[in-house]
Amino acid sequence: MHNSWNSHIRIKLLPQSTAMATTKIYIVYYSLHGHVETMAREVQRGVNAVEGVEGTLWQVPETLSDVILQKMKALPKADDVPEIRPEQLLEADGFLFGFPSRFGVMSAQCKAFFDSTHEIWETQALAGKPAGIFWSTGFHGGGQELTALTAVTQLAHHGMIFVPLGYTFGKGMYEMTEVKGGSSYGAGTFAADGSRQPTELELQQAFYQGKYLAGFAKKLKN
Repeated sequence: MHNSWNSHIRIKLLPQSTAMATTKIYIVYYSLHGHVETMAREVQRGVNAVEGVEGTLWQVPETLSDVILQKMKALPKADDVPEIRPEQLLEADGFLFGFPSRFGVMSAQCKAFFDSTHEIWETQALAGKPAGIFWSTGFHGGGQELTALTAVTQLAHHGMIFVPLGYTFGKGMYEMTEVKGGSSYGAGTFAADGSRQPTELELQQAFYQGKYLAGFAKKLKN
């Protein structure tokens, strides 16, 4: 009788324990002039706005030499954001990848990082995990949609679930009175010659994207 009562209690408590598990979202990005980093921090704020979800910032390793970075007038790397190793992706329940555009595709640093995940790809350990993307481009012809489209291939080969925003951001998606990056694929910004910074509306979309994916990942986990 005593053992039967204990078994009943364990069965009752199990769903509650599972529901309380923290959902971990990794925001993995590369930023040369700070635009993507600014977006990433706003994405993290959105993720952390969802109860029971924790967003962590990570940088992909740099592939350029200090001499080249200096010539490109690159900003110093954020000292409060560690570099990520491929195997650390396994710890997360979902992802948001951010990168600047290079000729319509993600930057070489991000591509090099994805290339380094081949051992994880072999096991398909990331299959079924939700992922979103955000980006920065120079101008309107710089790949606001093309960069997103070409990035989806990385997610697809890992079997990850691409989570686009659609038009769920609302009226901000239809803004025509000001320059605004982003699309139904995710949040975005324009850097122009490097002097333009993400606008309030672009940051609002980045926050929304973080919150949106966090809610999706939490439902999927629980």
